[in-house]
Amino acid sequence: MDFGIAGKTALVCGASKGLGFGCAQALVGEGVNVVIVARGAQVLEDAAAKLSAVAAGAPGKPWVKAVAADITTEAGRAAVFAVQPDFDIVVTNAGGPPPGDFRDWDREAWIKAVDANMLTPIELIKATVDGMAARGFGRIVNITSSSVKSPIDILGLSNGARSGLTGFVAGVARSAIAAKGVTINNLLPGAFETDRLKGTMEGSAKKTGQDFQTVWEARKKTIPARRFGNPEEFGAICAFLCSQQAGYMTGQNILADGGAYPGTY
Repeated sequence: MDFGIAGKTALVCGASKGLGFGCAQALVGEGVNVVIVARGAQVLEDAAAKLSAVAAGAPGKPWVKAVAADITTEAGRAAVFAVQPDFDIVVTNAGGPPPGDFRDWDREAWIKAVDANMLTPIELIKATVDGMAARGFGRIVNITSSSVKSPIDILGLSNGARSGLTGFVAGVARSAIAAKGVTINNLLPGAFETDRLKGTMEGSAKKTGQDFQTVWEARKKTIPARRFGNPEEFGAICAFLCSQQAGYMTGQNILADGGAYPGTY
């Protein structure tokens, strides 16, 4: 299926590896020009080289640009828009806040979580949505978390900040921009094979005194699909949400978790 987005231009945040890279890879494969941003310059450059190789065989041979910056800061966002002022597609993504006990989190911890996982996506939406509306096409996909749908007790910072973004998107996605070809959706990952998941599993193994592989396999068994997701399939879902065919979907929370969420709705 041709997604109809070849020649469009996308911003993909946190794209040096993991789910962000998976999204960038899928979009480049569809012929989309991509600006990728992340804090680690070397890892980002390596990612850009891989994406450029994909671009060489993609429709229209799209370009790839890398900006080493912290997108959660005003300076980081300014650096991105200095490289490319307008975007047809924006994929927001920032590392989740650390796990822990809510009793230990002070105001600074909460502000940092809200700034990265709620306010930064809102700032990116604010900076791009009117231009999208004026051109008659726009796709914004926020990578949030399955914890928005099914809260995880040790991830209170993420539960709170990402739920705030979800509430904001529910309103703005249904505003006047919906009639101008602009959609905003949230993509909620469950357990995917990423560095963050491995880090969490290593922490669990250390805490329980079990070896890593035992914890890893036990976690898989809690998922109906009996496996973890991979960044490539996550990226494919993201690319579809950015497609012409997904133009009638907006304000939605798309859960990708191998069936782990037990609810009906």
